[in-house]
Amino acid sequence: MMSIPEIFGSNVFSPAVMKERLPKQVYAEVINAMVNGGQISMATADVVADAMKNWAVEKGATHYCHWFQPLTGSTAEKHDSFLTLPDDEGRTLLHLSGKKLIMGEPDASSFPSGGLRATSYARGYTAWDMTSPAFVKEETAGTILCIPTVFVSYTGEALDAKTPLLRSMEAVSKQAIRMVRLFGNTEAKKVTAFVGSEQEYFLVDRKKYLKRRDLIYTGRTLFGAPAPKGQELDDHYFGQIRERVGAFMKDLNIELWKFGISATTQHNEVAPAQHEMAPIFSTANVAVDQNQLTMETMKNIAYRHGLVCLLHEKPYAGVNGSGKHNNWSVGTDLGENLFDPGDHPEDNLQFMLVLTCVISAIDNHADLLRQSASDVGNEHRLGAQEAPPAIISIFLGSQLEELVTRIIAGVDDTPAPTFKNVTLNTGVSTVPVFMKDATDRNRTSPFAFTGNRFEFRMVGSSDSVAAPNTALNAALAEAFCDAADMLEQADDFVTACKAYIKDSLTKHQRIIFNGDGYSDDWIKEAERRGLPNIKSMVEAIPVLVQSDVIALYEKFGIFTQAELESRAEIQYENYVSKIGIEAKVAIHMAGKHYIPTGIKFSTTLAASYAAVAAAGVDATVQKNLLAKVSRLTKQAQDALDELIVACNESDLITNVAEMAHAYLNRVVPAMQALRTPVDELELIVDKSIWPVPTYGDLMFEV
Repeated sequence: MMSIPEIFGSNVFSPAVMKERLPKQVYAEVINAMVNGGQISMATADVVADAMKNWAVEKGATHYCHWFQPLTGSTAEKHDSFLTLPDDEGRTLLHLSGKKLIMGEPDASSFPSGGLRATSYARGYTAWDMTSPAFVKEETAGTILCIPTVFVSYTGEALDAKTPLLRSMEAVSKQAIRMVRLFGNTEAKKVTAFVGSEQEYFLVDRKKYLKRRDLIYTGRTLFGAPAPKGQELDDHYFGQIRERVGAFMKDLNIELWKFGISATTQHNEVAPAQHEMAPIFSTANVAVDQNQLTMETMKNIAYRHGLVCLLHEKPYAGVNGSGKHNNWSVGTDLGENLFDPGDHPEDNLQFMLVLTCVISAIDNHADLLRQSASDVGNEHRLGAQEAPPAIISIFLGSQLEELVTRIIAGVDDTPAPTFKNVTLNTGVSTVPVFMKDATDRNRTSPFAFTGNRFEFRMVGSSDSVAAPNTALNAALAEAFCDAADMLEQADDFVTACKAYIKDSLTKHQRIIFNGDGYSDDWIKEAERRGLPNIKSMVEAIPVLVQSDVIALYEKFGIFTQAELESRAEIQYENYVSKIGIEAKVAIHMAGKHYIPTGIKFSTTLAASYAAVAAAGVDATVQKNLLAKVSRLTKQAQDALDELIVACNESDLITNVAEMAHAYLNRVVPAMQALRTPVDELELIVDKSIWPVPTYGDLMFEV
């Protein structure tokens, strides 16, 4: 068996592979463009393309593709063969030109554009992202060379998730360099945003999955009574991994390692059949690519094991939902993490200024951060079962919060006693005494400082992390810019910097909250502080076209107003489409499965009641059960009729935003009203005739 070092990155055309296969001058030109930006010559592109093709062919590749991330939430690829036209003797060669490496031309007409182009115009372009390495995928369709790209329209508007992310990374780098220059750092040339995205997921047996139309079409169960046992005993969390799941995880790790994805953590999550994997951080755009590739790989590996990987945020009601904790930091090309407080943050003026900028960035754009984590599936997760609430706040921990409080109060900056390193003694003589972390962790906080990074916990498990990190980078770039504009003019920098920190923290301290984010008291307190509480995706979408958000993104060249308006349109359409599909599936399942099952069971009970009563014995049980089943079946039929009407009337609305509100306020409640009697029926009807696997079947038989 190959060792991890032998496996890791074996399917990646990494800088190390390029160094081996490219002439020195070509390699230097490519690396310079990757690190510092700029163009490479077409001659260089031809050499790189040929080397990349040869490497891929040696691994069995027959085709290549531009691998991109349209606004569908997933990835896209069109496979082209390396074959060239046969020569006069009927022989053909394998070829990849520099032009085809750099640029592709997929049909853009069938991808979401939100009105950026007329339907009749189809031309779009994919362009090579040199900062994200190419890789090969071994699929049933063959081995494919995948070239990560951006995707733009004929007129240059971003039609993907990656282009704005790359723009935001350049923006935060430019403004962060201004910041470090203030502190005498003249050597750093670039600041990079880094991301490590944890990934939660559920596994379900494929045979049972195929018996649930709701899982097949929507990724979640639209009906289902709670199993007798859920997560009440907390025995699944970090528990022993079942053999079948362990075999899946083993194969998953190997495939991810081949892609150069540093999957390091695997464990059982809180809910039955729920699990998690986490990688080491990467640059933000590579992390986005790797997370998309991780989700694809999870699904493929699950299939090989007779399983299905569920990435929906809430596949089962009443148990822990799945998220994607986004660990975010920024660092210089010299290896300095700007979010690292060091041993004495009270004496680290640069860290305190950076922290101040983060706090102001999140406070100024809390609504945008909330919007960036909006998704139809996340509607069911936020604020329940270990997901943070929909109110954005920052958890700093006791030590940093105390320091912030002292700065705001104007207290002498002599280090407080709480900033001394503290050891933890368990009281067991054979267990080593060790140093505690500077702060505890707060699982109810949506944006928590965790030592040298911030963990944005709101992102949904099925979502791309591109949008949240684009928003984070943009907001921080603005905060850095504001601070630099002020402090670059200062005569006495240290005095001015301390004053700036105090004034900004005083203004934005409302966003800091170290308490229980689940409590009702926090909702009231957040309202008192004036913090936004955006409860649904539909209510969050208009944030994209607010004047302050447009100004933010246009200032740094991340989005144009037209691009933002298009994304708002796409999100409304996405909400309507997904809820519409759920409603249609609910109508189908109720009308074709659940209500007929209720009628069938009622008929059986009626026959039983008649027979028992005719025998002259007490038939009260049969009578009462018959009445209850008949009542619930009628309730289900009435609710089904109402759902059909709600869908039909909502579909008549022509304005997509108004239609989304109709689906939110009428169709979604109608679906819940239908679910309630059906779930009650499940607890009564004979299991032998119940038409689908139950929660217990799905979660505990993996």
